[in-house]
This record gives sequence, structure tokens and C-alpha cells, in this order.
Amino acid sequence: RATCGYFPRRHEAQCCFIDCQLYEFHYINENKTWTEAQQYCREKHTDLATVTNMKDMKRLINISAGDQREAWIGLINNWRWSDGNSFSFRHWNNDFNNSESVSDQCGLTVFNDGGRWKNDTCDKKKPFICYDDKVILIKENKTWKDALTYCRDHHDDLVTITNMDDQRWIQEKVKNASTPFVWLGLRFNCTLNFWFWVCKEKISYQNSTSAGWMNNCNTSGAMQAGGEHRWFQRNDTEELNFICSKV
Repeated sequence: RATCGYFPRRHEAQCCFIDCQLYEFHYINENKTWTEAQQYCREKHTDLATVTNMKDMKRLINISAGDQREAWIGLINNWRWSDGNSFSFRHWNNDFNNSESVSDQCGLTVFNDGGRWKNDTCDKKKPFICYDDKVILIKENKTWKDALTYCRDHHDDLVTITNMDDQRWIQEKVKNASTPFVWLGLRFNCTLNFWFWVCKEKISYQNSTSAGWMNNCNTSGAMQAGGEHRWFQRNDTEELNFICSKV
């Protein structure tokens, strides 16, 4: 079981070890136009579903609970995502017709076709899929410790990144930062001489610079807001934007 590293959470016996996706899908079995579905998702969740890879496709099929119909996802005009994300993953079926005018076309996932996508006019009423984002960019400038306190007081914790899928999701967020780096939940412990996540002892995935990191006291991990979104060690006293995980 993960321990709370060296920043225990107040009023809790254990820390917020993250063993789940950074976003959750919700199948809504109500018939709405794409625009009505978008409004519903934005009011009750985060937005219509953005699909980033085949793992997401399997999750969509699983939440349909055996429904063999089709459902709106977040693709609209010129096949951009409703939430503004720039993920390039596509899963169109063989009937996809990109030569049609796309000004009134939206994207659907078809459950009885392995979840493959098709386009249809946006004014048709269909079930739809929303998602809840489990991370948030805080565009306030804080030291690492102040950022940690803020996340734990207002959300859940500073974010942990455990794989490439997490990395891609987070880097879409940090593109909108107002500082050149963004704090993560990555910290160096000077006493025991190792790096750790505030919610995960062991670092199983890394996206640091090829030169590696020095084991310097009073440093924590931050992601580049631009470029290749690599991780860098920064002095704890720097004031940066940061990413919180949400319950």
C-alpha cells in the first residue's frame, strides 16, 4: 500500500494513491441533438467525450452496458474536439465520408461496430457520452509546498503521472499555463536521497530530460508548459502554475 511519502495529509490515515484514469466517461441514455448533448455534459459533467486512444474506446464500449446503438462523442465541424483538446486519435468506420460538407456533421461511436466512429447530421437525437475531468490546471503562481497545500485544501492532491497516457492528458492542460513550467506532485526527499510522488512512492514512468536529474535538496518536479513537455527539477521556492487531481 502506498504511504503518504513525507507530506502526510491532514485528518487522513493514508494518502490519495491514484490507481485510476485521469478522466471518467458516462453513458447518458437520453436522446438529444449533439448541441443539446454538449450543453447537458457541460452542465452536469465536463464536456462531451474526448477519445484519446484504443484504451478509451474499450472503456466506452464497457460503459454502454450492452446497448447496441450509437452515441454522440465530442467531435464536431472539421473533426475538432468539443473541449478544445488536440488529440489526433481517430477510429472511423469504413463508411466514413469526409467529402461531405462537415459544417453540420458530428461524430458518433457505434457500439455494435466495435465502437468505430461515423459521421451524421448534428440535429439527430441520439444517446451520448460525457466525461468528467479528474485534473485541473490552477493558473495561480505558488511555491511547490503552497501548491500542494492548495490542491489538498480545494481538490485532492498535486497530480501523479504513472504512464504515457497520463502524460498526454496532462500536457494538454499545461499548454494553457501562464508560467513556463507547471508543478507536479513529484518531490525529492533529501534525507533518504530519492524522488517520489506525493501519492505514489515509486516512480514507474519518467519524462525527464536525457541528462537526468541531480539529487538536490529543496527541489521538486515540474513539466514544461511548451516544447516537448519534459519534466525538470525546479527550486521549491519558484512560483509556478500547478496541476491538481480532483476526487
